[in-house]
Amino acid sequence: MNTAAAYATSAAQGGWFTRTTDWLDARGKGAWIALMILGFILFWPVGLAILAYTIWSKRMFNGNKSISSCKSRRMAPTRFRNTGNQAFDSYKADMLRRLEDEQEAFETFLQRLREAKDKAEFDQFMEDRAKPSTADNGDTAEA
Repeated sequence: MNTAAAYATSAAQGGWFTRTTDWLDARGKGAWIALMILGFILFWPVGLAILAYTIWSKRMFNGNKSISSCKSRRMAPTRFRNTGNQAFDSYKADMLRRLEDEQEAFETFLQRLREAKDKAEFDQFMEDRAKPSTADNGDTAEA
């Protein structure tokens, strides 16, 4: 369905406000931003009202479907795609497996490092905590 048909369909269904919002939605976020700036220039409460409406109706944050689908395609794991070159595919599978093993080993190393640091900090805390109590006991014995 093209934008003219969508606008004609919405024009028949709703009032001027619905037709206007549908017309602006068909043109994208840029149209909403231009209308908001124009509203601020002409009379600032109008621009503020348009800003509030776009935030409240989530028109600025709903995202463009075509952009998000491109991102999801780009972020999709490439390990399962077969290139047709068997030598390259086996090399890629082997390299990805080695990288995953290295990542797992590194994460294990970081976990051990955090645990050792936590233990050292806790031991230091316990030593610091024990020192004042022995000093307090020595002061009471002298008095």
